[in-house]
Amino acid sequence: MKIFNRTLQGSSAISYAGLLEKIEILRSTLRWASKLERPEIEKLLRQSNALRDEVMQLSHKERFVKAAAAESPVADQPAGERRQALRERSFIFEGTFGDNPQLLDALEVAEKAAPTDLPVLIDGESGTGKELMAKVIHANGSRADKPYISVNCGAIPDNLLESELFGHKKGAFTGASNDRKGKFESAHRGTIFLDEIGELPLPGQVKLLRVLESHEIQRVGSDEPMVVDARIVAATNKDLRRLSAEGTFREDLFYRLSVIHVTLPPLRDRKDEIPLLFAYFGDEAAETLKRRPIKMTPRLRDFLLNYAYPGNIRELRNIIYRISCLAGDTADLAHLPEDIRPKPPASMLRNAASGAAGASIPASLSDAKRAASDEAERAFLERGLKEVGGTVAELARRCDMNRSHLQMLLKKHGIHSKDFRHPNPSKESTV
Repeated sequence: MKIFNRTLQGSSAISYAGLLEKIEILRSTLRWASKLERPEIEKLLRQSNALRDEVMQLSHKERFVKAAAAESPVADQPAGERRQALRERSFIFEGTFGDNPQLLDALEVAEKAAPTDLPVLIDGESGTGKELMAKVIHANGSRADKPYISVNCGAIPDNLLESELFGHKKGAFTGASNDRKGKFESAHRGTIFLDEIGELPLPGQVKLLRVLESHEIQRVGSDEPMVVDARIVAATNKDLRRLSAEGTFREDLFYRLSVIHVTLPPLRDRKDEIPLLFAYFGDEAAETLKRRPIKMTPRLRDFLLNYAYPGNIRELRNIIYRISCLAGDTADLAHLPEDIRPKPPASMLRNAASGAAGASIPASLSDAKRAASDEAERAFLERGLKEVGGTVAELARRCDMNRSHLQMLLKKHGIHSKDFRHPNPSKESTV
């Protein structure tokens, strides 16, 4: 009780985030206390829970504005210096990142949150690297050598949710032939990552809230509670505040999960990071495919540097892997997925089809350059096929090109190799 009173007395002198951390430490200490009777422990836990609930009712803005006031300001520090400072402090970050201020804000929050056991909520568009951020928080915390368990809440059927999260006893339901650990039990003393938390149905939200409050679970089919000590990191690409207002996500669960709230910006706001990711994923793909890193033509690189990436980092990674697989040494626009591949201007198509002097003029200089380049490429392919009698393999050998790349170029220009094959003299009629 003295420990609890000292914590309350000192709470006015510390930040709200610090107070929450002290409450979590207190709860953990009480849970494992051996010299206190169980009723006294439960009473103290109820008191600490009540205090924590009061703090959680404060708005997100009020808590963290006051917490930030105690920290040295970094807003005026150049982005490059902020990034370098993270590295100099031995902050572990898997992958690569640029100088986007929003991303650096998120990383600095993660750096402060990682050593604590406070719940973290990560939000951002799909593919922005939320699970990577969760791994960063785990790797920089005191539980780095303990289990990291990932759960996709949107992929678990409603009828299996409780068993998947909390485990089950043998015979608990049809098909339960053995005792089985749940995800929380597997994450004991480590970190559990709850991805797509916004997809969790309301009954599952109630059960998760109970675990957050009591740090205990029950396997399906068992009456015995089990203590679990798992640091919770959740992620979503949805607006949980809006879902709470609509009644599809519990407001109390939102506040439980978002003690620390991290938002990841989309890739379109992190343009400086794109070239770094080209190199990072290019090396990764080369190692996976057991080949040299892919090179890009200038026009492909220019297209990818200016592409909007609605699928964010995940889409960029998939594109790099695709072109690394399909191209030879050098990738071009033809190796892109067809749905994002830039379409040739209509004027170029009309010029190629008719050759008329009065055809439309390209709308811009870049269109004119692209039309001239494609026209020269088409002429080169047609001349080459004539020389080799329509044999694609021979043309690929002469040009030192990957055969699949050559076939893609022919398809792009609508060229059919059979149109260039020489007639077989042995089959011609003799006079």
